[in-house]
Amino acid sequence: MARYKPYSYAQGKFIPIHFANQVLPGTFEYTLNYLIDHELDLSIFNDRYHNDDSGAPAYDPKILLKIILFAYSRGIVSSRKIERACRENVIFMALSADSRPHFTTIADFISSMDREIVSLFLEVLLVCDEQKLIGREMFAIDGCKMPSNASVTWSGTRADFQKKVTKMETAIANMVNHQSRSQEIGPPVKL
Repeated sequence: MARYKPYSYAQGKFIPIHFANQVLPGTFEYTLNYLIDHELDLSIFNDRYHNDDSGAPAYDPKILLKIILFAYSRGIVSSRKIERACRENVIFMALSADSRPHFTTIADFISSMDREIVSLFLEVLLVCDEQKLIGREMFAIDGCKMPSNASVTWSGTRADFQKKVTKMETAIANMVNHQSRSQEIGPPVKL
């Protein structure tokens, strides 16, 4: 008769997680984390909050941007699903420093800062593409196909490049606008 290794679901395991060690160099999330912390100008968010003297502390826009843009890169556009990922996914926990923002906070941030998020996301995508962190054939967000092969797709004149940037901005804006109108993933946006 066959013998099998014993197992039991009635056991637990404590796993120590150091968030800084979860975001590994050479990955999209590492570059996203670095760009938001060190390269992007996020002063546009400073005027949004007026809680210096009273009111509860707000979530740092850096944290919200990191989890939203990372979620978008994984095809997650529902604020409820982003909130869930921050509770269940180690990379989301690491990017958010385990702050776990509520889905209403995420949805409000997206809907009120859609123009800023679109321009920042485009900047992140262009840098990541330059560093070859985006797949060499396609980068999909919510069914939105974006070319990412720099040697073929991004070669051409400055006008050609500007057309492609405009297409990416439009696709990102459509995705953000769709998120603002509903909490569910919508139909794909074609470029």
